[in-house]
Amino acid sequence: MAHHDALFQLGMDLENGSSTAQKEEHGSRADVALHNDRKDYFIERDGVRFAGTHLLVDLFGARRLDDLAHIEKTLRRCVEVAGATLLHIHLHHFTPNGGVSGVAVLSESHISIHSWPEANYAALDIFMCGEARPDLAVPVLREAFDADQVIVKEHLRGEEMSKLAWAAAAANDELEPGAVA
Repeated sequence: MAHHDALFQLGMDLENGSSTAQKEEHGSRADVALHNDRKDYFIERDGVRFAGTHLLVDLFGARRLDDLAHIEKTLRRCVEVAGATLLHIHLHHFTPNGGVSGVAVLSESHISIHSWPEANYAALDIFMCGEARPDLAVPVLREAFDADQVIVKEHLRGEEMSKLAWAAAAANDELEPGAVA
């Protein structure tokens, strides 16, 4: 029951198999039409197949990190320019320093923010799969928060999967006929 309550608080209705957040945000989403028949939404770039691009973005010398409305507007703009689909935004404003923690939940994954206005610093995670372009959100963040310096680190989530699949296949080949791993 606690699991059901936690999901309900996140806007998910298990009994109806839908998300109330999806219904609330439907009018303000940026749709991405996937034009291939593949249903896993994995990405292939330069011969490497992976689950999605995860950007770790640090903003230094940033401003307006305590402005809840500005942060929400900025996250919505990031979703739009990246070509992602917004399901729900949840932000929490801390006192007394005014920092904000929150997440934009996307069909393609998420954008999260944690801000320390007293240090003019914010840490963001942008993780997206499919045809969404998380890299396009970085200039939006730089401009919206007037950051003096932006550092971006990229990680291709799940890129090791193909190596692991080959290793698993090789291990299965070594088993006797009819054996199960």
